[in-house]
Amino acid sequence: MVVLAGVVLVDQATKLWAVASLTGQPPVKVFGDFLMFTLVYNEGGAMGTRIGPSTYYLIMALVVLPFVFYYIFHNRHTTAMSLPLAFIAGGAIGNLIDRIRLGQVVDFIDVDFFNISIGSFQLDRWWTFNVADSAISCSIVFLIIHMFFQHKEPRPNGQTPLQPGGTSHLAG
Repeated sequence: MVVLAGVVLVDQATKLWAVASLTGQPPVKVFGDFLMFTLVYNEGGAMGTRIGPSTYYLIMALVVLPFVFYYIFHNRHTTAMSLPLAFIAGGAIGNLIDRIRLGQVVDFIDVDFFNISIGSFQLDRWWTFNVADSAISCSIVFLIIHMFFQHKEPRPNGQTPLQPGGTSHLAG
């Protein structure tokens, strides 16, 4: 819960700073054109998606968050699962606060990674994002990598959940 609260607090503090410092200002160059602070209000979802109105994303967060909390509780003794899930929940709550308070999400981190060109889709600059988005995205990537590369410890005596004692109940 400390991690979750920390993500929400850092996210909200940086958004308050962005609104106070960047409103009506041109982009602030931090590292040239690579990293800038640009205030953007996002009614859609991650990576510029616009599946529906802002209320759609608000409702989806309210529907998904209980499941994330369930999995945090269920995996509370497994740091490799509970920690990234706490980052995801904290990020979702941070953006949820914006949607409830403003009807949209405050984004301000403007990074130019690389251009993407797939068919008629052209992306010349990455989407502007915030701390909550970073917490969610990085944690999802971590969880995917973890699921593919986790090493399951063998059970004693070759047991599996379906075979207590290492033998099959169906064996004759």
